[in-house]
Amino acid sequence: MKYNYLSLFILTFLSVNSQPNSKEAAISNVKPNIIFLMTDDQRWDNMGCYGRPEFNTPNIDELAAQGVVFDKAYYAVAICMPSRVTMLTGRYLSNHKVGFVAPEDYTLSRADFAKSYPAILKNAGYRTGFIGKVGFTVTPQSTRPSSPKEHYYEENMKPVFDFFAGSETYDRKDFVIWPKDDIALHEIYQEGRENSGRTQRTGEAMLHFINSQPKDQPFCLSVSFYAVKHDNNKDMYMPHFDQFKDKEFSVPNNWREGANEELPKVLKENARGVKLHAERSSTPDLYQNLVRRFATQGYSVDDQVGLLIKKLKDKGLLENTIIIYTSDNGRFQGSHGLFDKCILYEESVKAPLIVYDGRVPADKRQRREDALISSVDMASTIVSLAGLKIPASMQGLDITKVLNQTQDQSKWRDAVFMEDLFLADMYGARYKENVDEINKELIIANKSYRSRGIRTDRWKYIVYYEHTPRIEELYDVDADPLEQNNLVTNTNNQKILKKLRKQTEIMYQNALKKN
Repeated sequence: MKYNYLSLFILTFLSVNSQPNSKEAAISNVKPNIIFLMTDDQRWDNMGCYGRPEFNTPNIDELAAQGVVFDKAYYAVAICMPSRVTMLTGRYLSNHKVGFVAPEDYTLSRADFAKSYPAILKNAGYRTGFIGKVGFTVTPQSTRPSSPKEHYYEENMKPVFDFFAGSETYDRKDFVIWPKDDIALHEIYQEGRENSGRTQRTGEAMLHFINSQPKDQPFCLSVSFYAVKHDNNKDMYMPHFDQFKDKEFSVPNNWREGANEELPKVLKENARGVKLHAERSSTPDLYQNLVRRFATQGYSVDDQVGLLIKKLKDKGLLENTIIIYTSDNGRFQGSHGLFDKCILYEESVKAPLIVYDGRVPADKRQRREDALISSVDMASTIVSLAGLKIPASMQGLDITKVLNQTQDQSKWRDAVFMEDLFLADMYGARYKENVDEINKELIIANKSYRSRGIRTDRWKYIVYYEHTPRIEELYDVDADPLEQNNLVTNTNNQKILKKLRKQTEIMYQNALKKN
């Protein structure tokens, strides 16, 4: 049985055309190393390079200063499982359907995993590694629900990753490691180690991967930090908390003390973030306590980024290494009277994105970029950076021409598509046999706040499309960056409203198409 699976996997790989792009090959015969760094729930502005130095992220800020910082990067979906699969496969949630709640609550099949960026690079000769939070499940065939108790990482993911140290949610539970004979890797995650926080363990494994890298082989390493989510004491490295424990952080002008009565009624009554805001971020003291803990987690990640850069320099690898830094989704932290994520306001869907390419002269990479970027672009871009052909299954754009400033901006996209398909009531019902019937009943009862929308350079449009009548929001984000003034009923904006309404539907239909 095992032999048959490996044979099938190899055949699937071979079906993906992985021949080097001729233009890239002409530039260099040496393939770059690629490191993809992802945090968990890190809001885009919780770092110095995005305007809030109070968070103390000197190493990430230096990476940004030496690379390209994207100021208009957005998540195609802003919740961990589907967001991670979107970046891995280059497909929208409505397309891959790997989400938390029905009807988009499938696992990722082996065949689809074989078309992910690590699989393509592995097939092209890269040494591949994964460290940290997985957050999704690969199974022989796509099946429901998406979060079975057994994850079978080794059985279903080992053909893609040469090096693996990961788990579903916590690195202290259900942790899986290979190579099995890597003693140093096992020691990093030895139970009961003193002075070892989860971010430090992730960083140690990251440096060990680089230390064990063969000199004559390129590598692609995906690092998924558990931080900054789950900020209780056992998930924080408490020595890093001391610098923030008495700090007063700035408060965004759209933070709400108590409930936000201006939210759409369907959100006020049903969205998980409303309840969580009341519990975690709805008073000044709660807000400060929360943000101090997120800052601590961010600092711990930043510390590991600094160690990574030093290691690459010491090994003589930095000049041929590309580092991509982002998160899986944002978090409201009390903005809009919400705590959670998912909902399509900026604090949730705007992404930090930094790309450092050591092969590029400093004066050509030290800049900020305003082009609209989507998280669905990550997979196709990584494949392209490796000099390989992008598979037809990937729906995102290749941003390499934006990076090297050869892109004709008049031909670049004018909008990014986003969707939120998470319902708190459906999450609670995800293992019930009549889950599809429960979904229908929620829609009929007008309790669904599923939404989709688009962001242009200037405008944000959101539609709660399962509500009767449909609820819409329209924001001039240039004039109203905190999205406080819904212009959907403004008579002066009906032309742009109609345009964005139509464009959203077109982009949604395109997201459904499979190649």
